[in-house]
Order: sequence, then C-alpha cells, then structure tokens
Amino acid sequence: MDIFERMKQGELILENDPEYPKLYEALLRGMRITGQLNASYHTKEETREIISELTGQKLDEMTWIVPPFYTDFGQFIRLGKKVFINSGCIFMDRGGITLEDGAFIGPNVNIITENHAEEPRLRHSVYTKPILIKRNAWIGAAAIILPGVTIGENAIVAAGAVVTKDVPDNMVVGGNPAKIIRKIKTD
Repeated sequence: MDIFERMKQGELILENDPEYPKLYEALLRGMRITGQLNASYHTKEETREIISELTGQKLDEMTWIVPPFYTDFGQFIRLGKKVFINSGCIFMDRGGITLEDGAFIGPNVNIITENHAEEPRLRHSVYTKPILIKRNAWIGAAAIILPGVTIGENAIVAAGAVVTKDVPDNMVVGGNPAKIIRKIKTD
C-alpha cells in the first residue's frame, strides 16, 4: 500500500516515512487550490468547480460551499447531493470525510480526521480515522467533530459542541464533550 492508502487505514505516518515527500506534495496541492478559492470572490458555480478540482469529484449542482474554506489535503472529501457548507470551515480530511445528501454544515465548523501520537518521541507523526456525516444531519456553528465519529441521519450537533463519540440518528447533541440532549420529532 502507498502512503495514502496506509494513511486512510489509520496507520501512524512517521515524518521520516520514505513516501512522505508524496504526501507533502499533496498537501501543497491542497493549499494551492484552497488559496485560489479563498483569494477572491467566486460564484457558486466557480466555487463548485474549484472544490471539484480539490476533491477529484464532480459536485452536485445543488451543493453550495461558502468560502473561505480550508483543508490540508482535500482529496479524501466526498460530498453528496444538496450539501451546504457555510463560511470559515476547516476540513482536515486525510482520514476521509463523507457528507451524505442534505448534510448542512454551519459556519466555522472543524471536521478533524487526524491526530498525533501521545508519545513525545512520535508526537510529529499522524494517524487518521474517518468521519461520516449522514443524510440531513446539521452541524451547528463552531462545532468540532473529532476523528472516527459518525453523525447519524437527521441528527443535530449544537453550536460549539465538541463531538468525541458517534451521534445516533435523530438526536440533538451539545456540550463539551457532546452529550444527547433530546430526540428529534420525525413525524
């Protein structure tokens, strides 16, 4: 497996990995494309084209991303139909971020698939876990979604919440760490 496959599998990637230069080039690519996106005004259509280049995925014409948008990689982001991502979001996607149809992301949300080893001698190394945000989930302003979390269908993450564990379908969570507040009426 190459460094990208190993990274997506959650392997600890050491900063002296022989394939690290490939990863570094991919990171520079992501910075270049997001720099282009964030440097000036773009229409919805132009923004979709730039994000399509970043992710390697043609975006649905109803998907809307409001710049600025930040990512350190970009190639492991998958967006469904009618996804909305508000301004100022940070997606650290080396572990894979999937937003299913209708996902609704508030401003300044951080979705982080990466973490560092606890051992001081390995602290500069990175491992990843994927994040899945299911259909019609709503992530409130300035929420933080941490590695390995799945947000359930129709779930709501309150503004400012820090989500460290999976959120069941049709639930509202909030706080730090996020806890279930109530069930959403779905009738």
